[in-house]
Amino acid sequence: MATLLHCSYKKIRFLIAFGIVTLTANPVFSQVFTSSNLPIVIINTDGNAEIPDDPRVLANMKIIYKGEGVTNFLADQNTAEFLNYNGRIDIEIRGSSSQSLPKKQYGLTTRLADNISNNNVSLLGMPSENDWILNGLAFDPSLIRDYLSYNLARALGNYATRTQFCEVVINGEYKGLYILQEKVKADSERVNVTKITAADNTMPKLTGGYITKADKTTGGDPVAWTMNGYAGPVDFIHELPKPEDVISVQNIYINSEFTKLQTNAGANNISLANGYPSIIDVPSFVDYMLSVELASNADSYSLSTYFHKDRNGKLRAGPIWDFNLTYGNDLFLWGFDRSHYNVWQFADGGNDGPKFWKDLFDNPQFKCYLSKRWNELTQPGQPMNLATINTFIDATVNYISAAAIREDQKWGTVVDLQFEILKLKTWLANRVTWMTNQLGTFSACSNVAVPSLVITKINYNPNTGGTFTNSNDQEFIEIKNIGNTTVNLTGIYFRGTGFVYQFPANQTLSANASVYLASKSTVFLSRYGFAANGEFTRNLANSNQDLVLADGFGNVIDRVHYYDIAPWPNADGNGNFLQLSDVSLDNNLASSWTAVNMNTLSVSGLLSQNFVTLSPNPAKNHLFLNTPNPITAIWIFDMTGKFVADYIGNSNEMEIDISKLSAGIYLVKVESGNQSEIKKFLKL
Repeated sequence: MATLLHCSYKKIRFLIAFGIVTLTANPVFSQVFTSSNLPIVIINTDGNAEIPDDPRVLANMKIIYKGEGVTNFLADQNTAEFLNYNGRIDIEIRGSSSQSLPKKQYGLTTRLADNISNNNVSLLGMPSENDWILNGLAFDPSLIRDYLSYNLARALGNYATRTQFCEVVINGEYKGLYILQEKVKADSERVNVTKITAADNTMPKLTGGYITKADKTTGGDPVAWTMNGYAGPVDFIHELPKPEDVISVQNIYINSEFTKLQTNAGANNISLANGYPSIIDVPSFVDYMLSVELASNADSYSLSTYFHKDRNGKLRAGPIWDFNLTYGNDLFLWGFDRSHYNVWQFADGGNDGPKFWKDLFDNPQFKCYLSKRWNELTQPGQPMNLATINTFIDATVNYISAAAIREDQKWGTVVDLQFEILKLKTWLANRVTWMTNQLGTFSACSNVAVPSLVITKINYNPNTGGTFTNSNDQEFIEIKNIGNTTVNLTGIYFRGTGFVYQFPANQTLSANASVYLASKSTVFLSRYGFAANGEFTRNLANSNQDLVLADGFGNVIDRVHYYDIAPWPNADGNGNFLQLSDVSLDNNLASSWTAVNMNTLSVSGLLSQNFVTLSPNPAKNHLFLNTPNPITAIWIFDMTGKFVADYIGNSNEMEIDISKLSAGIYLVKVESGNQSEIKKFLKL
């Protein structure tokens, strides 16, 4: 069946192509459009001006949307309660090859009434922003390829542009079925990286954030640099900073990150300290490749291929973009046929991009993780499982079926939607089977041992007062080694965006010892009286955040998603922080955490407790400690807060050797059960 259907594609391609040319050049019907189960977008340009490629023209936009499952009527465009948006925009035609089609695609910015200021607003439930795209579904007779791909990418846990089908009317003329979607840009709810400026020209600010793409130039954007690919040079273009804003040292820096990736991937350097895992976020590259290859995207790797890097963070692949020439579809109209189910696009699909993609695939460790992730994602109920995908496709087609009829009546581009969907599903079945066979075993990375590190304290929204006026500067987390051996922290980092930290090479953490990571080390020392072990970049979210501690290849060591609402304990700006009640508990459960007053962590607060007995004090060679409950860990700091020594606890009475300490005053921090106390002692 699959073979016969594949052969029939070639027989009908000429007819489809001829139909597209004829019908799109001469719209078939001028139908009357009155209502839709989809949101209705109405745009009226000032003075009924034509919308050009450049410059943008001003317009008013209304979006009629009554809610899911409710019919929207064009006649309701003046009923305020039914309008999701009613305001000013500027708008232009966008796209490259799609501009040759009668049906245009558009880029728009929501504006305030002054026609100049950005209007950050939520459209159709998407997070507030001002830059939006009306995707005209160019060259896609199934109408769903972009929508399917972006939703799949988000199901994998990655950011991809959010999408809402809609029907569009411009200056009184019905324009057909579109997807209203987000534009790729730096934003906390889009590509969550720091917005770098021209003033960020020295380390560490020079390290980010960046959004870069491999692509052809459009609109006059200059090529930032080129990289060698197996099929020829690949152009790279700045997205953040904007090409007109980038300065030389920024261009040199981000270019060097790609160069280091190519050098280390080409050399199969898997060192966690200086190999490719130290440069890239491996899981993001794995997921990007699987998204591209499942779809067999004919454009990817050399075109429409985004990368992003946060300040002090690793280089990440994505978000995915421009997935219309996928799942067996291509520009047949112009003689292209590249999206096959039995090719790797990074190697033999025609657009194979920079060499590092194939070099990564050829690296045994990377390919093992690629295969492992593929196996995970294709299990029943998982996003790339064929049955899961087909269920999503069926629901999507049912959702747009009425609009698809109007789309075809307007433009003549939907020859036979049901047949197109059948082709897509058949192609996907072949693709999943082929990829599974090609990727092979993942036994070498199926059960990777990870260290026994646990996130045990989270201070995500400290209160302010006195000299501590900035909440963000007081943030911290604690990570504890609950194992019985010392852990080498090389390569260990936090995955994702918004919270950035990677441990330096060769740092170690003793058994039962902890490290504190702070937002601002100087503030942490001043506020809590001892030194943090490292300083993270960006900040902890005040509402909720996914903290994923991982090894250099992305294997999860510990994961906590905290919230600022019940049933999570209240530690939101009230002087408390979250503390894990016991390291044996599941720290993803709200019931495992308690809210603890910040003063209990500070030296002054801990000094006020009195469950630890020290003797003798002053002491010369040995210090004896006694507590009601067994001691779990002991740390010694000098009076500047610098860490000096630590010891593993094993009973409620301990003797520690202090003979090697220089004479002076020290702080000893003792953990016993869920309690901590700091005492001063004098070393003779």
